[in-house]
Amino acid sequence: MEIARALQQVKSSYIREILAAACDKNVISLAGGLPDESTFPIDLMKPMLNSLATMPEVFQYGSTAGYTPLLSFLRDYYQLPDSHQVMVTTGSQQGLDLIARAYIDPGDTVIMEAPSYLGAMQVFGLVQANLVTISQTELGPNLTELERSFVEYKPKMFYAVPDFHNPTGVCWTLETRQKVAQLCQQHEVTFIEDAPYRELRFEGQALPMVSEFCPQHSIVLRSFSKIASPGLRIGVVSGKQSFIEPLIKIKQGADLHSSVPMQALLLGLLQHDDFPAHIESIRSLYKARYETLYSELKQQLPTSCEINAVDGGMFIWVSLPQCDTFELAKQLLATGVAVVPSPVFYPEAESAPAALRLNFTNANQQELIEAVTRLAQGLKSFL
Repeated sequence: MEIARALQQVKSSYIREILAAACDKNVISLAGGLPDESTFPIDLMKPMLNSLATMPEVFQYGSTAGYTPLLSFLRDYYQLPDSHQVMVTTGSQQGLDLIARAYIDPGDTVIMEAPSYLGAMQVFGLVQANLVTISQTELGPNLTELERSFVEYKPKMFYAVPDFHNPTGVCWTLETRQKVAQLCQQHEVTFIEDAPYRELRFEGQALPMVSEFCPQHSIVLRSFSKIASPGLRIGVVSGKQSFIEPLIKIKQGADLHSSVPMQALLLGLLQHDDFPAHIESIRSLYKARYETLYSELKQQLPTSCEINAVDGGMFIWVSLPQCDTFELAKQLLATGVAVVPSPVFYPEAESAPAALRLNFTNANQQELIEAVTRLAQGLKSFL
């Protein structure tokens, strides 16, 4: 049986392929966006895990929108406007998929930054969206390009990760957030704000979300994979009711509802008195690892390489002299370090500038030092 034309156009995930190779115990992986397993708050979840045995109702079919006590908690937790609705998804990736399936017809234009999150490009590719990219600066998206693209293409939506962008780690300034919100309202473009890394800030003060400046023109995706556990597979989508109701309809046909026991478990975790301290411990750990990786990169990499400093998140973006980064990544893997080359983050891979995305959350400090030593040696030899 022939697969659908839309799927034929979607490339397999290079990151998943390289992660499979990186499972070798002799390879230090800086490739994936994996949280450290030591941060999983299993002790904080134990009280609710024990309570689940006395809650048979959570093992029954549930509401498509989500477990009602969790939904009520999240409305207050995120201080959502009265006109907004929240729904639980099986990971925030499902939320992105539901948005694409509910709102994008083949040929509809979606604006994205370049580089951008690979998973989003795959989702929009499956619904045959017309992807239009704009360049990124250290302040966020190029606002001149963004406004021009809104006028020229009249897109349905603008997708972005404003807090500690994947893959570059860029965090939008307050002025950029306000301007993007103003442009979305002016041109009737819906802003899709993906915020999986927002809680992972380890320097500076948190900035308002872009959606706070355009609440009637935005949908927000949130994730608990980075601050609780990826295995819970719990994400949250919020926005005005008229935006969320079609997503609920799509989800009903997709999986009926996300796991109710896992939603109850998450609620117990979020209500635990020690959960704020848990978040602080994650930030502290990742800050130390980031500082180690950044310092070693600055010391060991050739001066022709440019290293982006970040204030949070999970990634460092390293710009290189022009070269074949796929071949570089292949050679580095042979020396025992896994990285992700820049072309996988661009819809048009051939237009990608040479760069590497490096993760600092899933290797300890000694492993990070050794990884940079291998990376520097491999780079000097390759370049």
